[in-house]
Amino acid sequence: MDEEYDVIVLGTGLKECILSGLLSVDRLKVLHMDRNDYYGGAAASLNLNQLWQKFKGGEKPPAFLGSSKEYNVDMVPKFMMANGALVRVLIHTDVTKYLLFKAVDGSYVYKQGKVYKVPANDVEALKSPLMGLFEKRRARKFFIFVQNYEEEDAKTHEGMDLRTVTTKEVFDKFGLDANTIDFIGHSLALHRDDRFLSEPALDSVKRVKLYAESMARFQGGSPYIYPLYGLGELPQGFARLSAVYGGTYMLAKPECKVEFDEMGQVRGVTSEGETAKAKKVVCDPSYLPNKVKKVGKVVRAICFMSHPIPNTGDSDSVQIILPQKQLGRRSDMYVFCCSHSHNVAPKGKYIAFVSAEVETENPEAELEPGLALLGHVDEKIIDMYDMYEPVNDSSLDNCFISKVQVI
Repeated sequence: MDEEYDVIVLGTGLKECILSGLLSVDRLKVLHMDRNDYYGGAAASLNLNQLWQKFKGGEKPPAFLGSSKEYNVDMVPKFMMANGALVRVLIHTDVTKYLLFKAVDGSYVYKQGKVYKVPANDVEALKSPLMGLFEKRRARKFFIFVQNYEEEDAKTHEGMDLRTVTTKEVFDKFGLDANTIDFIGHSLALHRDDRFLSEPALDSVKRVKLYAESMARFQGGSPYIYPLYGLGELPQGFARLSAVYGGTYMLAKPECKVEFDEMGQVRGVTSEGETAKAKKVVCDPSYLPNKVKKVGKVVRAICFMSHPIPNTGDSDSVQIILPQKQLGRRSDMYVFCCSHSHNVAPKGKYIAFVSAEVETENPEAELEPGLALLGHVDEKIIDMYDMYEPVNDSSLDNCFISKVQVI
């Protein structure tokens, strides 16, 4: 370990493993360390015994849930856009040879206590019960505009410069009502709150376009894909990529203290009395707590069920977005469900997650609207995470700290 490296990476979360893999491909000498003895960091996938050990101490999981080893429960569950940036990175780096993916069955939005399939294009807009007849026609025109929009072709801009026109102004141009704006902004563009309405429209239009392109890529019931055996497979895939290109991995390394010189710049990392030298460190916030600030908290219910979520067409995997306005909140709530179809649970068992940013003094009660959609729950675990972002200037100390957003 007493060697010099180009970069030391601390933590094996997804962001850290992606960077480790890409830096190794770029022929940099990389040392990757983690205090844990498993990959994934705070975003690991755990079996049932590991999950019960983490949240319930000495208790054993109930026998009716089935074999522990058949479970892979994500601590930070996320579906991936089928045509998104992460998928393009996976393909570009050939990490896909280490992973298998399967399309997610359904994408739904919550409105007035019910769930509806999210329309992604002009054809689906005409069929959607989310809108009345005249609103469907207006929404169809908006979707056609998005599908035809090309940033470099002014003929597709309909006289609007989306770099300066706000998203609200674009919606107003098409005469869309508040409910339609709500599901487009939150279920297609995947904004978490309503700040996007006063921001330039280009980002939102690109997001809606990506949603439609991702729907078309696999011709499934949603724009999302998800790896077999859970998200914990992703960090391991990039770790293999790094190792192939000469990256060095050390798990179960205690302390991992980042060392600085008299100028405040990184000079290395010490663990078990040995110091590895490097002029750059990449890490998650837990390794440099004095260089990050807390920006919020997430509450999440992990629910085990013996049935799919009602009113989703018996989907084995599904996402439901509950927009903030529907709940009287400042930010959205998310329901994520997966099952045996992605090899994360035994056949006949389903894992549902209900997640939200904490906005009150009673976080668990905030999840009630999402929990009410699930039907009977066999077992439930409540977890909370803090969200952090860096406050340091990486150009001064050469510490590159990832943001932790766990929703």
